[in-house]
This record gives sequence, structure tokens and C-alpha cells, in this order.
Amino acid sequence: MRKSAITPQQCRAARALLGLSQEQLCEMSGVSRAPLANFEAANSRPYSSTIDSIKTALEAAGVVFIESNGQGPGVRLREPGE
Repeated sequence: MRKSAITPQQCRAARALLGLSQEQLCEMSGVSRAPLANFEAANSRPYSSTIDSIKTALEAAGVVFIESNGQGPGVRLREPGE
């Protein structure tokens, strides 16, 4: 089963929660800077494998992605030990 995609806004918010630069996220995810920058600016939609790599890296760093539940999608930090 394919992971659900994240939005550019969720990606930017997740990076902000973790205090990561785009360069740091690129290193963590193995994604080049141009696709990440274009995705976050909503200029283009990268391959799903690229989005999956970004999402996996952010989740490993402690972010939980919240799917739209009538209030819109969001992000939060995982509780320690969660």
C-alpha cells in the first residue's frame, strides 16, 4: 500500500518544527535541492518516490503527518517514546 502524499505546506511546516534547512533535509532524504525547493514552493510535483523519501526522512526525525480530517492536513512532533 502506497503512503499518502504530503503537501508542500506540510513539508515546510515539518522542516520548521524540526529546525531543518532545505539542505539538511536533502541530506537526510537523499533528494536533490531543486526538486525539494520546487515542491515546497508548489512550482512542481516531484515523482511520488521523491515525496516518499522526503516524508520518510521527516517521520524518522520525529514528525507525524496528520491527514485532512475536515480541518485540513497538518503536522506535529511525535511524543518522545511514541
